[in-house]
Formats: sequence, structure tokens, C-alpha cells
Amino acid sequence: FAVFLAVYIINFSANLGMIVLIRMDYQLHTPMYFFLSHLSFCDLCYSTATGPKMLVDLLAKNKSIPFYGCALQFLVFCIFADSECLLLSVMAFDRYKAIINPLLYTVNMSSRVCYLLLTGVYLVGIADALIHMTLAFRLCFCGSNEINHFFCDIAPLLQVACINTHLIEKINFLLSALVILSSLAFTTGSYVYIISTILRIPSTQGRQKAFSTCASHITVVSIAHGSNIFVYVRPNQNSSLDYDKVAAVLITVVTPLLNPFIYSLRNEKVQEVLRETVNRIMTLIQRKT
Repeated sequence: FAVFLAVYIINFSANLGMIVLIRMDYQLHTPMYFFLSHLSFCDLCYSTATGPKMLVDLLAKNKSIPFYGCALQFLVFCIFADSECLLLSVMAFDRYKAIINPLLYTVNMSSRVCYLLLTGVYLVGIADALIHMTLAFRLCFCGSNEINHFFCDIAPLLQVACINTHLIEKINFLLSALVILSSLAFTTGSYVYIISTILRIPSTQGRQKAFSTCASHITVVSIAHGSNIFVYVRPNQNSSLDYDKVAAVLITVVTPLLNPFIYSLRNEKVQEVLRETVNRIMTLIQRKT
């Protein structure tokens, strides 16, 4: 409990701090950091959908959740987990536009374009989550109501249903594969073009700078998509639930914790703005004392 509580507090503080920092400082009012703030928002939302309930259950003797509470938890988790996958693709597209044609970057990635892309991300996430929730929570649960998981996810819900769920498993598999694999394919395609462009940059310093801006994103994509593919992109979702729980900890606890640190520790601009903000706060405190 103490370990997971500490991780959740750090996770919540780091992602909220990233959002506030990007919103407050005009130097970070660019498309890249606009999408990064929403990545932190997604991390914050779906980790909060599962984290506090898990912490309560680690201490409680009666580990229960109401039916509608279970549905709400699943819906929120699914919306923001899907949105994060799609958002990583949008961020790869943003890096593609910045590196392929830097002179027209501000035109190609205007505020209107950014908001349209973000709206599309959330609409697809909501639509996919509603389909998953409708399929899962219209099932007949007439036997055991004990879920073999630490939150309400699709696989453990299908396992306790008392009807044949083969068709629903196939539909969930296709939907998950469509969202996750299409996002991964788009991201991979963007980085193929990006890397081929970087390799043509004549100066070594220019190549290193371009690679450094993409390294953080590639790291996050590898962690997020790897764990999501392992859990959700397989035809038989009732098998290997014990392994799924380990992967789910990676998705709901580790990834949201790592994202803000990966982007901040590997991003010179964020570090600079963070130092300036801390210095301003310390100056204000000294003046008041």
C-alpha cells in the first residue's frame, strides 16, 4: 500500500505539474507542448480511475465495487487509455511536420488544426469506449461476481459472464487492434520519414538535436504500445489473466508515472522553464520573508 500510494502521489503531482507548467509559461505554448499537456491529462485521468480504488482495496477486507461504479471505472479508463494511444500518433505527426518542413510548421500546425486533431482523438476514444462498455455490461452475470483483477477491465468481466462470449471477444479484439495497431502503424510511418530526413541533415549537431526531440516520444510509444498490445490485441482475452494484471500495472501505474519524467528530463526546454519557474517562486518567497 505504501509503495503504490507513493507512486500514485508522485504520478498525480508530476502530471498535474506538467499541465500547469505548460499552461502558465508562454514559451511552451506550441503544438508539441499543447499535445504533451493533454498526454499528461490522459495519464492523470485513467490512472485516477483505477489507482484510488486499488489503494482502498489493498487495505479493505471487503473488496467490492457497485455494478454502475464498475461500469464508470471501465468507461473512464477506456476513454483515456484509447485517447492516449491516438494522441501518441498525433504527437508523431506533429514531430513529422516540424522536422520535414520546419518553415511551414506554424502554418501546418495552427491552433485550429491542433484543436481539430485533439477533438478527433477524444471523439474516437469516447466512441470506442462506449462500444466496449455496451458489449461488456449487457452480459448476463448470473454466477460468480468475483473479478480476477484490481479494476474493472474487459477480460475479467468476460470471464465471470455466464453466457458464451466468443463473439464479443472477437469484436473487442478487432476494435482494440484497430485503435492500437493503427496508432502504432501511423506512428511508425511518421518516424520512418522523420529518421530518413534526419539522416540527410549535413551537420552532426543538427542530427543529434533532431534525434533528441524524438527520443522521448519513441520511448513512451514503446512502453505504452508494447503493454497495450500484450493485454488487448489477442483473440482469446480470457486467458493469462495473471500476466494481464502485471501488464495492467505497467499500463495504469508505471507508464503514467514515467511519461512526465521522460519528457521533462530529456527536454531542455522543459528543464529551462522549470528552473525559471522555481527561481521565480523562490524569489517571491524570499521577498515575503
